[in-house]
Amino acid sequence: MSELTADTLSNAIPNIADVSQVTLEQILLLSRHKYDEKTAQQVARSYCLQSSSDDARKKGMEFLYVNGYDNDLQQLINRNKESENLSTQHWAAVYQLTLDQKQKRYPPNEILRRTNRLQTDEPELQSLIEFIKIIVHYRRNAYGEFGNFLEKQQKLFNKINDPFLLSSFNIRLYQHLFVYYLFRNAAIVARKYAFQALNQMTNPGTQINMHIHLGLSYVYDTYEQGIYHLYKALEIARAEKMDKQAKSIEQRSIPFLSAHFGRFDDITTADKSEQAHIELAKGNYAKAETILEDVNIDSPFKLYYLGMAKRSKGILLQSYNSFVEKRNDYFFSRLPLNALHKLDMG
Repeated sequence: MSELTADTLSNAIPNIADVSQVTLEQILLLSRHKYDEKTAQQVARSYCLQSSSDDARKKGMEFLYVNGYDNDLQQLINRNKESENLSTQHWAAVYQLTLDQKQKRYPPNEILRRTNRLQTDEPELQSLIEFIKIIVHYRRNAYGEFGNFLEKQQKLFNKINDPFLLSSFNIRLYQHLFVYYLFRNAAIVARKYAFQALNQMTNPGTQINMHIHLGLSYVYDTYEQGIYHLYKALEIARAEKMDKQAKSIEQRSIPFLSAHFGRFDDITTADKSEQAHIELAKGNYAKAETILEDVNIDSPFKLYYLGMAKRSKGILLQSYNSFVEKRNDYFFSRLPLNALHKLDMG
């Protein structure tokens, strides 16, 4: 469905004579009743861009953000910056910084500096600012800040009365909780939040990312459960023609999990590090080491592969320390740790 005009938008919604008199929630409810999810989103998307209601223009930015309509979001932000309503201007400023961070327009320190300049008494905006800050901390691998973030968000959520925003913020929170608990090596708790988020999110991009991380969370459990989520992510990526994501799943995620479980038959990849991983799974350590000579060892995963290829406790320990000290990752750090134990056992 192409972008709707004001007239065609009214025609697209059943039983509504004047679209300007309905809320975003009503638009979503009615359009989902009449159309499939993708078409319903296009109707809501057009509504967000055309509505003159301050409420819709504010919540429209959240809808556009969580569903990945970045260009539309920038358009609505620009419009809201010109609003005569001071609160709407403040919302535009917060979403501008949210989008700036997502698109990495500024370094993390600059993002934090700009968030500290945002002053507001509105709990919705205070919550959005906390989301910006925690993503900055995540990108710095500073997961220790999450406890304070969670405490602040719970207090702020209690002050938010809008069901649409509260639901959307909770989905965002579940995604953060999943990453936090996974890296704290609490995979079962992490998956609970992942499934809660998946059951409510409609953005294909975030669905893909969630399925990928869910799939990898089974690396110490069962291949079948993990590979199901990776192929689900691939299915969504192909259906949505998200070629970059599909390629990453095919070339990196699926080979990684398959090699780890020794299920490498018919698995091919152009990714050198995963080629080495497959050779390690076959027991071809010398060949894996040769492949890794052409790889920039710039991650704890690649250090893990190199340590395995060289049968080096020192390199495996370096990989473990890199996972823990640089990423605060106590989940994937178990990979080199387990490899060390196997070497010790002979």
